[in-house]
Amino acid sequence: MTTAATDLTLSLSTVTAIINAPIEKVDIADWLLHLPDAEYQRCSHAHIAAGNTTTDDGRPMSINVETIGDALMVQHYVAEVHEPHLCKMVSISDSITANGRTKVEWTLSVKKIDDETCEYSNHRHGSAIDESVAFFEKHGITLEKAREARQIASDTHNKEETPNFAKSLERRALGK
Repeated sequence: MTTAATDLTLSLSTVTAIINAPIEKVDIADWLLHLPDAEYQRCSHAHIAAGNTTTDDGRPMSINVETIGDALMVQHYVAEVHEPHLCKMVSISDSITANGRTKVEWTLSVKKIDDETCEYSNHRHGSAIDESVAFFEKHGITLEKAREARQIASDTHNKEETPNFAKSLERRALGK
């Protein structure tokens, strides 16, 4: 099956929140790659567990277990970019439902508003991979129907977790 010319996007979700701390004190990469499991769980009722490790070649990785919609997700986010104000994480995520794996790109960023505040952005882009496309075809599910369900679930999840992640980043930046 050739899918290169097809848009396999299942969801795009971006939510922002204000951090009441100077941007110079906010370090998304350090926060994300050292986020305690209990703090991760406090940021969303759907968060089950988080941990950090590295790939075989030494790249930082964040492991997240959460539910998004009716799917239990096990995500192995590898840091492609991990800087104080920008993290781009990519995972081929196991979805513990019949439709198998999806690719998730997760970009966390912060930009300065003024000397005392900044805006945190939590962007997720979920895509079908060949395994999920094959499942959809086998079960007569259109890509449009799969997109509709995934988009709703992703937006709902992102709207809950983003302000809580921003508060967690703010506490860390302010040493609280």
